[in-house]
Amino acid sequence: MDHYGKAGGDVHSVPAVISPQNDLEPPDGGLQAWLVVFGAMCSTFTTFGYVNAWGVFQEYYQRSVLSHSSPSDIAWIGSIQYALVFLPGLPVGRLFDLGYFRSVFIPASALLILATFLIPECKEYWQFLLCQGFATGLACGTFFGPVTAILAMWFKKRRGFALGLFATGSSIGGTVIPIVVRSLIPKVGFAWAVRIVGFILFAGLTAANLTLKRRIPPVPSSEGVFNLRMFKQFKSPAFTIYCISTFFVYLGFYTLLTYVSATATSIGVSESFSFYLVSIANASGGIGRIGAGLFADRFGAMNVLIPFTALTGVMTCVWPFTRSTGGLIAVTVIYGFSSGPYGSLVSVPVIETGEPGDTNRDLGRRIGLLMTFLASGGLLGPPISGLIFRSRGIEAMGIYAGTLRRAALQLSADCISLKPGCMIILGVVIMCIPRFLVLSARRKRGRMTGWILSKV
Repeated sequence: MDHYGKAGGDVHSVPAVISPQNDLEPPDGGLQAWLVVFGAMCSTFTTFGYVNAWGVFQEYYQRSVLSHSSPSDIAWIGSIQYALVFLPGLPVGRLFDLGYFRSVFIPASALLILATFLIPECKEYWQFLLCQGFATGLACGTFFGPVTAILAMWFKKRRGFALGLFATGSSIGGTVIPIVVRSLIPKVGFAWAVRIVGFILFAGLTAANLTLKRRIPPVPSSEGVFNLRMFKQFKSPAFTIYCISTFFVYLGFYTLLTYVSATATSIGVSESFSFYLVSIANASGGIGRIGAGLFADRFGAMNVLIPFTALTGVMTCVWPFTRSTGGLIAVTVIYGFSSGPYGSLVSVPVIETGEPGDTNRDLGRRIGLLMTFLASGGLLGPPISGLIFRSRGIEAMGIYAGTLRRAALQLSADCISLKPGCMIILGVVIMCIPRFLVLSARRKRGRMTGWILSKV
């Protein structure tokens, strides 16, 4: 068996019946809580950080082993990674609610390490797609939702800060891994550069598995992983609309990070430096994530997400029209800083927009539903951008990903007419609606709060 309270479960000593003590306020600190944060950072370092480093692989594949494939085709590998980081969120989140934790994390960790070590053995496009797309993405997708739910069990007043640190792990990984790959390829070759990354992932995943621990045991339930009640969360209009907003944001969110290295050489940036643009974006994103966590605890997650994500859309628009190395670095730094808060706080509004009476015990399922929307946007965004890049150039790609301008694109290869409109900024506009609904609900309950300055 693999369940709390039964032989062979993840934690044998936890009783099936939850005592009142288990419902006390989260400790918001202490050695165990901060060890959990450390483990969470290790998990994002090895998953999101690894995935966020895709841009350096995209650039390398375009000019070497997959040079015969189009940028859009190669981008599908990264897009599948981005999508599968979120797509398994619903079943994995439900399994977490039911009590399955380490029995899911350990196999996922093994799969990620195995897939990484198999990348140097790949020769054909489909092999890269299988190892670095499907296997890597699926393994990484096992972590995000459950780890977010674990942090919510340990922190409340300082939850934003804890989630900011959690997300900073991805910035560290997204900074370190591209530098490691870029530095090692000339010295030891691509194969051993990737293998060394595999050893780094092994160390990080080991630390994560040793330190992550849930605080509240699951409630015994006869429900399976999938059932119609899983959709009851959509009874909340605020939650539903917020999920829709994330789909549009993610249609354009990864465009710059995917293509900035591959397109930098067109304005005269040397190949040796273009690799580092992904690291620069992720490093500045780490600063944004920590700052966003601190501000979210004081001002509210959506109040932080809305302006910073809007700035991300603006920078995605400005990027294609940058014609100097200094300007490109500036845009990349601002993009990283402004996009960092979204990576760290995207799941926090799930708590605020839920139906009254929702508890942390169902948080895994709610985060899983959100992840499904994120996955759809993350899957479609970079390949569509690649098609636009191939058909109309980098300027049209940036406009598609970042702005409200609409462009009719006739793709000669596929004869498909696309009219991509506002992606990131449209998502931000939609995100304002659940904020209004949350404040309206508070006012109906007699909490007379201001529309602009209220913490949401």
